[in-house]
Amino acid sequence: MILLWGHASDSALKAVYESLYRMGAKIGFFDQRMVLDTQIDLAVGADVTGTMRIKDELIDLAEVSAAYIRPFDSRWLSKIAAAGAASPEWQHAVRIEDALLSWAEVAPAFLINRPSSMASNTSKPYQAEQIRAQGFLIPDTLVTTDPEAVQAFWKKHDDVIYKSVSSARSVVSRLSAEHLDRLNDISWCPTQFQQHIQGNDYRVHVVGDEIFGCEIRSEADDYRFALAKEERVKLSAFDLPEDVAQRCRTLTKALGLVVAGIDLRCTPDGRWFCFEANAVAGFTYYQEACNHHIDDAIARLLMAG
Repeated sequence: MILLWGHASDSALKAVYESLYRMGAKIGFFDQRMVLDTQIDLAVGADVTGTMRIKDELIDLAEVSAAYIRPFDSRWLSKIAAAGAASPEWQHAVRIEDALLSWAEVAPAFLINRPSSMASNTSKPYQAEQIRAQGFLIPDTLVTTDPEAVQAFWKKHDDVIYKSVSSARSVVSRLSAEHLDRLNDISWCPTQFQQHIQGNDYRVHVVGDEIFGCEIRSEADDYRFALAKEERVKLSAFDLPEDVAQRCRTLTKALGLVVAGIDLRCTPDGRWFCFEANAVAGFTYYQEACNHHIDDAIARLLMAG
């Protein structure tokens, strides 16, 4: 059996589910909306055994040969949030997640991706050093709570962007004079500032040894949010230079991942910078624009185990 874990509205999870269904796989699906109707019994010894009951469906965890996990914090669910912190519902959701995360860490099944391997993305500066170790360039970076240090960094590079330090999604924005009055706010929130790199963006999805490259042309500071501002974004399939493709494979394996979404930028003079490797890559936006079949590639890996 192949286990899928996440929210039923997740387009990437749905796409992989549909691919597996077409391939005739036996699928177990834990939709996190059903967390209050879920029970888990887990035993870890010489073997990892247990069962998960989701309403009337019973999944034998020992029979799971592979799993694709895209979990989010169940406490964000409306039912859990409404019940409040430390409520019986809240505590149940946390216990279920803890048990499944523990299972995902120690199970002999093939996992995309194990929780410990996904953890590097929770600290962008830490991950950046791992990226550098694999031969990619990274922008000159400052993480600070000191407004004066920011101004010195800005003076050095002239063109600077800022974003979150953690895995929390943030809009990448250009630092400008209008931010001067708000720089003191960083005293309460460590913030990451980076030298702005000119060039085109590339999103690379690594699935095992397969590479799916997408070129993104946009004038926006953060193309992911450009459509909301009615700024033009053009996505097209792109064949990476083989040395860059191989670096993406090596980086993915060095991070302990099987599947990753890697953000690159190539400068006009041909230098390749890497910003991030996302362990829970939302690939459908790029797949549809480039006519890629990333969902099928992930399904094949799960089927092969």
